[in-house]
Amino acid sequence: MENNVIITDRDREFIRMACEIANENIDRGGGPFGAVIVHNDEIVSTGANSVTLDNDPTAHAEVNAIRRACELKGNFKLDDCVVYSSCEPCPMCLSALYWAGVKRVYYANTKHEAACANFDDSFIYEEIEKPHLERSIPCIHVHDEHANDHFRKWMEKTDKTPY
Repeated sequence: MENNVIITDRDREFIRMACEIANENIDRGGGPFGAVIVHNDEIVSTGANSVTLDNDPTAHAEVNAIRRACELKGNFKLDDCVVYSSCEPCPMCLSALYWAGVKRVYYANTKHEAACANFDDSFIYEEIEKPHLERSIPCIHVHDEHANDHFRKWMEKTDKTPY
């Protein structure tokens, strides 16, 4: 038991699998991250970091696994799924996991251990807290009289799929 959470042998098995995916991915030229998505103790999908292989900064292990799992399930929600990651999810991956609606995330390495390997996301957390114009990438609000038209249209749409 860690932090009053019971971690089963099966949980440890899935974590080892995520770490093995990360390790094998290095040999393929990808980054040292792996993820496994599980539903009812069955593997739905796996993912490895392919940022440099795909020239895609969003191609993190968790995001790749989410994309594949959603495709296989035919649904953009992964309710009742559990994610096992070789590392504590970065801010982008954590957001994606929340949007996907997973019920739990287990991870092996911490964000601090990732930072020691030159994968430091602390600046993102710090940037989010700054006033918009003080960020290293300034975020500038532009008022437009038609800006809410698409939100009104969405709210009035009766045959939409809410998410």
